[in-house]
Amino acid sequence: MPDFTESITVDAPPDRLYALVSDLPRMGEWSPECTRVTWTAGTTSAVAGARFIGHNRAGAIRWFTQGEVLEASPGRRFSFRIHFGPVPIALWTYEFTPTATGCELSESWTDHRPAILRPAFRWLFGNRRHRNQSGIHKTLQALKSTAESTT
Repeated sequence: MPDFTESITVDAPPDRLYALVSDLPRMGEWSPECTRVTWTAGTTSAVAGARFIGHNRAGAIRWFTQGEVLEASPGRRFSFRIHFGPVPIALWTYEFTPTATGCELSESWTDHRPAILRPAFRWLFGNRRHRNQSGIHKTLQALKSTAESTT
């Protein structure tokens, strides 16, 4: 069960939104925290099992995460898990539901950090729930703007 989910209605088809979201190297265009993504191990696209490095920033703090695409179902669902070294961090999921005029796009975050490490992560990176709620909202708004401007 996700810790937080937000949805937005977009006047663009699910396949267009999926193409944007699954193009992870572009995530820095929409996310207020992820500045860029680079594929690793010869990966060039988002398929199940693809691995990547996320480059992130919150204020003066910068860090890298390791990710793996778990599900890549065009126009329906896209998910990936994030680790910080050996520590599991989160599961991110995007769902695309067709509507009469386009698509409902949902973004979910599930916290996978070990409970014992959460105080240290909070001290370093702040309140993840609050930061991710705000970040998801901004990311969805930016994705909507991009998708609708290319209609």
